[in-house]
This record gives sequence, structure tokens and C-alpha cells, in this order.
Amino acid sequence: MNLKKAINAAKKGNTTAQKYLYEQYKISLFTVCLRYSRDRSEAEDILQEGFINIFKDFHQYTGEGNLESWMRRVMVNTALRYLRKWKKDWQHEDSQGYEDAFHSQEVIFQKLGLEELTQLIQRLPNGYKIVFNLYVIEGYSHREIADILGISENTSKTQLFKAKAALRKQLERQLLT
Repeated sequence: MNLKKAINAAKKGNTTAQKYLYEQYKISLFTVCLRYSRDRSEAEDILQEGFINIFKDFHQYTGEGNLESWMRRVMVNTALRYLRKWKKDWQHEDSQGYEDAFHSQEVIFQKLGLEELTQLIQRLPNGYKIVFNLYVIEGYSHREIADILGISENTSKTQLFKAKAALRKQLERQLLT
């Protein structure tokens, strides 16, 4: 089955086409879910809920742009809704003065593999993890993150700074053991 035919059939509710698309994209989208979750089980729940949302809202995909990018946005939004629903322990702090320190921490993260980084991200508190993923991985600006999460830009910047500091600390511990 080619992609275009699968998309058209899936939009009409064809389960064979939906299964085909699920098989094509489950691994890359599961990686997204892992970054937002505490563990594999939680990521699987998010993935399942995300694919339900994808196929429920598939009529919104116009065919313009990359299908995987559209699915990824749906999956990120699903992960954020999941975390809002089940995890109330976000740590939002408003603070200033962290902006200049961001760039000095960038180099250490560039040398990590995807699997290592995903495992480290999973250990972060939810507030840190969500902002880190949205900013570093998904490419949202602090303004966009603030709008999505209902926080201030400074809170987003602070959460990112603290996430990077926590990741650096985890890396240093790993290197010493």
C-alpha cells in the first residue's frame, strides 16, 4: 500500500490503512512519547491515546506538509494533555537571570545519543521535562511554550535552565561511576 492511498483510506476509517500507518510511524512517535513520560509503560499509554487522536482527527490533515510532522504535533499535544491530567507536580517558578547561562550548557548535550538523552530526560521533574522537550527537541520558542502551558516566558526559561542543569548533574554522576 502506498502512503497516499493509505492516508485517503485511513481518513475514511479503513482499519487496514490505519494499521499500515501505525506500523509506519509507531517507532518515531513512540520516541516522542518516551521523552514526555516517566517510563515505557506511560509512553505506551500516551502512544495509544495519541494514535486514537490521530485517527479521530485525521480529517484535519489536509495533505499539505509532512504527515509525520502533523502526527508528531498531535502526539506532543496528547502527551501534554496526558501529563496535565495525571501529573499535577509541575514545578513552575518565575525567575530571571538564567538566560545567559543557557548557552554554556549546550555543548554537553550535543554529544549524547538519542537513547541516552531520552533516559536522562525521563528522570526529570515534569515541568523541566516538558519545557526541555518543547524548546530543545520540538523547537518551540519560550513565548509559544508560555502560551501552550499557561506560564510566563521567564518561567519557561527558568524551567529550561534547571532542566539542563539537572541533566548535566545526571551526566556528571554517570561519568563518575
